[in-house]
Amino acid sequence: MALKISNVRLELDEPELALPDKLAERLGVGRDVLARVRILRKSLDARRHDDLHFIYSAEVEIPEEESDLVTRVSGRDIEPFEADRFDWPLPGNNPLEHRPIVIGAGPAGLFAGYLLATAGYRPIVLERGRDVKDRVADVRAFDAGGPVDPESNYLFGEGGAGTFSDGKLTSRGTGPDVQRVLEILADCHGKPSILYEQRPHLGSNRLPLVVRTLRRKLEQAGGEVKFSCRVEDIHIDEGRLRGVYTTSGYMACDVAVLAVGHSARDTYGMLLRRGVPLEAKAFQLGVRIEQPQEQVNKARYGAFSDHPALGAADYNLVAHAGRRDVFTFCMCAGGFVMPSVSEPGYFCTNGMSESRHDSPFANSGLVMTIDPAETGSTHPLAGVFFQQKSERLAYLIGERTYKAPIQWARDFLGGRGSRGKLPSSYPRGTMPTDLGMLLPPGVTESLERSLPIMDRKFHGLFLRNATLTGPESRGSSPVRIPRDDESRQSPTIVGLYPCGEGAGYAGGIISAAVDGLRTARAIVARHARLD
Repeated sequence: MALKISNVRLELDEPELALPDKLAERLGVGRDVLARVRILRKSLDARRHDDLHFIYSAEVEIPEEESDLVTRVSGRDIEPFEADRFDWPLPGNNPLEHRPIVIGAGPAGLFAGYLLATAGYRPIVLERGRDVKDRVADVRAFDAGGPVDPESNYLFGEGGAGTFSDGKLTSRGTGPDVQRVLEILADCHGKPSILYEQRPHLGSNRLPLVVRTLRRKLEQAGGEVKFSCRVEDIHIDEGRLRGVYTTSGYMACDVAVLAVGHSARDTYGMLLRRGVPLEAKAFQLGVRIEQPQEQVNKARYGAFSDHPALGAADYNLVAHAGRRDVFTFCMCAGGFVMPSVSEPGYFCTNGMSESRHDSPFANSGLVMTIDPAETGSTHPLAGVFFQQKSERLAYLIGERTYKAPIQWARDFLGGRGSRGKLPSSYPRGTMPTDLGMLLPPGVTESLERSLPIMDRKFHGLFLRNATLTGPESRGSSPVRIPRDDESRQSPTIVGLYPCGEGAGYAGGIISAAVDGLRTARAIVARHARLD
């Protein structure tokens, strides 16, 4: 029988190989009684700087004849355990005339396509950008000072925006769907520990291999991926999807998963012209803060800051300042500030880190939620226009060369622009400035209120030696494409399935992948396989 044992402590100097002995000790049995051990959760308890340690939960398998153990050790964080089952429906009865199409090869699109392929539906995935190998080369060329390729960049191409955005696999959701996504990623050359780490992370250096492996599995299962194939229009007849017009020609379809990502602004415009319902939604806007990683380690770990078991420290801070909260987002320990650019003439920031977290800098988004009413317009794309205003100003301040506008945090709070060369991990150079010139007044005011609060929470080490770059404007989609809660289809267009972060239903790699999984499940439950 299986048992779950929680709150098992390992000291920083204890190897993980000692965990089975600790579990057996908790049960009061010999190590040989445990037929199987599986880690369910690992987290660092850093609440006290003088007592850092790891906490584990694990599943253990014991012989049925030892089942009385449950009674003997009750009340000691031990309980019978049965893992939640991942459910997959039987194929529906509604026939498909054409192969289903998936628009976009980000996390939502790749997982929708992969699961449709494994279920026998032979999907065609259309990606406007290039395959991940060529995309890596394009991104490196841009970092070296080259021009923006509007179809192959940090946001467009195989793997979507997440491929070059740190590889965080955290999610607010739990359950079998999340676990299934993590299992698939682990099977695609992701490290096994992502299945149980509190804050699983792959790193931008590892993600291209994971993405390429997932795509190849999709193709081996009968799916197809077309790169450099942008959807330019959709064919709707009597409220039903009939096909899509692409740069590679017309493709008939009666089912399409719309997983275009949060920066496909031209696609939003096309959908609006075609009468697809779109709504403005709340989104995040702010700056990116960067500090020396050593400083963050000391703030989080105290005297243990150099311990080899800990690595680069992260943080998660919220400040209740005035009428809204300001919070850190996409914190990149040992990482880099990078350009989140997909359109020539606009600039915004993001962050990334590699699996080793070995940059001397830490950085994090520092954002707040912008309500659609604050944009001053009721247009469905008002949030996009709001983002573009700050992004255009940042591009101009950066001398039209994608230099990052940068300011000392102390100068920002002092109401003065910065001068000289400021330290930064950003690859294309920086331009010292006054960020108040490009940020909306309400955003500037909220940051001014919240930064001192965060600094007090972080023992005075949050703002010391800290710089701000910005704007940070692509953290979430400002648009929602409505869908029916049950069928997951557009309420006005049969066969169109809005999905993922670009449709306003996700906020990160895992949540987008799970949304793709659930959309594929809905399609399978409704439609019969193609012969």
